[in-house]
Amino acid sequence: MEMKLKPLDEQVIVITGASSGIGLATAQDAAQAGARLVLAARSEARLAEIVDSINEEGGEAIYVVADVGRKDDVRRVADAAVDRFGRIDTWVNDAGVAIYGRLDEVNDADSRRLFDTNFWGVVYGSLAALPHLKRNGGALINLGSEVSDAVLPLQGMYSASKHAVKGFTDALRIEANGLDDAPVAITLIQPTAVNTPYPQHARNYMDKEPKLPTPQIDPHRVAHAILTAATEPTRDVKVGVMSKVSTTLAKIAPALGEKIAAKQASRQQYDQLPSRDPAGALWHASGGGDIYGHRPTT
Repeated sequence: MEMKLKPLDEQVIVITGASSGIGLATAQDAAQAGARLVLAARSEARLAEIVDSINEEGGEAIYVVADVGRKDDVRRVADAAVDRFGRIDTWVNDAGVAIYGRLDEVNDADSRRLFDTNFWGVVYGSLAALPHLKRNGGALINLGSEVSDAVLPLQGMYSASKHAVKGFTDALRIEANGLDDAPVAITLIQPTAVNTPYPQHARNYMDKEPKLPTPQIDPHRVAHAILTAATEPTRDVKVGVMSKVSTTLAKIAPALGEKIAAKQASRQQYDQLPSRDPAGALWHASGGGDIYGHRPTT
């Protein structure tokens, strides 16, 4: 079936993880393009500020406080979108959390919590959105990563979750498009390192302050890729040169890719003791809500 997606100014878009980073950048850019928005995250106070700002500037947005690792919460997001706007045109599964630490140091509870958000949150969001998208056509956009193909030391469980997201997204695409011929564009977005509060919100097992390796791209570049996928059917999008390099190496020269990845360990930490709560936002909302990350104070 031929897929025809609406222009942004005719769309109702749901975005999870919308209170900071890529999700917030996407919400802002979508609002400026005229989309009506349903924003979901755990931080109610920050969501309320974001929605008030969008509405004051002439946009139209609502929010739903939700933990995407809980199926009932995600269903409430879908219900709120349909109750308010009558449909869903694009659903963006962006919510994610991180852990910095060696795999043999991270406890099972933290690892399972990460998978609840990063993997099961994508599963719950996709399956909640799919019936609505099948009905009228639309786009389902899942946030993977360059580590959906490649891997990083000290972020092994995060890498595993993003591999799982890719596998689920690819399988869902085959079932929805190949078996059902449904008019739903299913896209995996794979950014390289992005300048967001990702390290500040991470659970940190290291004895150093965590960071992302450079180069880092602007979150609005990822937002642009997401919103392009919302209007132009696309299978997958690598965002940033290093994403293309890392994913290619993982496929054609995996041993070399792993040697290069091993050198990234020292580039994922500042040369200083941790200055933030090591629990991060793994189990509880951070309360913050910036698009960009910040260096720790010394």
